[in-house]
Amino acid sequence: MVVDREIILIAHDIRSAHNVGAFLRTADGAGVTKVYLTGYTPIPSTKKYLLTTADKQIQKTALGAEKTVSWEQRVDIFPLLSELKRAGFVCYALEQDARSISYTTTTDATKVVLIVGNEVDGISREVLDFCDAILEIPMYGTKN
Repeated sequence: MVVDREIILIAHDIRSAHNVGAFLRTADGAGVTKVYLTGYTPIPSTKKYLLTTADKQIQKTALGAEKTVSWEQRVDIFPLLSELKRAGFVCYALEQDARSISYTTTTDATKVVLIVGNEVDGISREVLDFCDAILEIPMYGTKN
């Protein structure tokens, strides 16, 4: 059974502009409704000229998705999470944690927030505690 879902992606405290571009491109392909770039995550430039190195890195990996995917910057993630929960969204952190469950065991929620975190440190304990569940994508290689 296919469930129509509204999916929002939150990329929180991402270090790499290349990863921001990859998230935007993946969000476009996956039908994500909106991407929020929170914390110190680099954002795409809204200028046409004088692009920074980060802007160029985002553009290189986003392949134009930075112009077609709806995105917004929010520095503080907690007011955003509260707002989304009040709007009826279920918040899932994508993280390896003692409390995590397989992403395949989630409910049929129709309004979903997926949170990805820092490449080295992951998602903070405070954000994990705010989420409705922690989902894990099984990793079979040597990197987690």
